[in-house]
This record gives sequence, structure tokens and C-alpha cells, in this order.
Amino acid sequence: MYFHNRAIAGRQIAERLQQYANRNVAVVALSPGAVIIGAQIAMKLHANLMMLLTANITLPGENDPFGAISSSNTFTYNNKFSTGEIEEYRAEYLSYIEQQRIEKLHQLHTLLGADGEVKRELLQRHVIIVVSDGLSSGFSMDIAADFLKPVKVARLIVATPIASVAAVDRMHLVGDEVHCLGVVPDYMDTDHYYEDNTIPSTEGLIKVIRNIPIHWERKK
Repeated sequence: MYFHNRAIAGRQIAERLQQYANRNVAVVALSPGAVIIGAQIAMKLHANLMMLLTANITLPGENDPFGAISSSNTFTYNNKFSTGEIEEYRAEYLSYIEQQRIEKLHQLHTLLGADGEVKRELLQRHVIIVVSDGLSSGFSMDIAADFLKPVKVARLIVATPIASVAAVDRMHLVGDEVHCLGVVPDYMDTDHYYEDNTIPSTEGLIKVIRNIPIHWERKK
């Protein structure tokens, strides 16, 4: 399945979520591209939009990320590594991992600024819609789940236009409800599924997030 751009894909997902309009709903985007999709959902449902950015930490000599840190300082291990492997790598690379965590967190905070950070207190007892623009694996879902652990949510919905088979399986484990427009067995780079891959700068994305209430208030 292919889409002209992320905004069109977002509107298609939003149509599936109309039952949540005008309720306590918050949309959490997991990447810059997901902000474009999430904006369409938030405007349709009269919801708030937030962005949870992450940065991967990869160990020397490894291709797969060992883990990822979120802009809210939660750290998630990649489930491709077994518990034994995680313990072994942590013992060997503890100083390196901690240094990377500090550096990556600083980069994320500098990138986002105060206006772009997710505020957990605004998610309490809300229907949370976690949005991606494409999932090649379930790693992003694990990161979102770790971030939301302290939050008492009314319902957790996972939404993405395109995902791999493995990612869909993970979405069902994490979310109470799943909306995926297309499932592909051999997932390619996410940009491959969009004809237009134009994404605003971080400053532009934060402006989109900040102005969401203006747009949905006009629809009342």
C-alpha cells in the first residue's frame, strides 16, 4: 500500500477514529513524520497533539540498536536482545551506555525545547492514540509502552498507515485497539511508502503541535 503523503494517510486513519471525537483524547506522535499524521487525527477528533522523540543507542560492532532513550528520559532495551545478552553488554559497556544516554537526552531536549516535550500529567485518564508513520518492527511500541507505564490511561490506541507483520503483532500486544491501513511482509524504508516525503523542520513541527487547538476549535 502506498500513500501520496502523510497528511492523506492521517485523514484516512482519522476517519476510523471518529467515535472518539470530543472526548478526552491525546495523540502522541513517535517521530517527525508521525506528527503530520497525528495532526490530521487531532484536528478531526478535537484532541491535543504531542511528540515523543527517541534516539537509538547502538553499541560498537552492532548493527541493531541496543536500546533507545526518549525525550522524557525513559530507556527501553531492544527486544531483539535476550535478557542474558542485555546483562552481558551492560556489564561490558556500562560507561559507554550511560555516556550515550546523557548525550542523546541533551540532544533531544535541545531539539524539542519546552514546547515540544510530552507532559505526562496531560495524558492521565485520557484515551491515548500513539501514532507512527510506519513501523518496521515493534521497537517503537515498546518505547511508547515504557513511557506510558506511569500513566493511568482510559484506553490505548495504536495507529499507523503501514507496518510489518512483526510490528502488527507487537501493536496488538501493547494497545487495546489497533488501526493499521496496510501490512507488508517485506518492509522497506518508511519513506518508500509515500510519494511525497516533505516533513517540516523541528521548529515547524512544534508550531503545528502548538496550533492544533486553534484548528479544531474552529470546527466547533
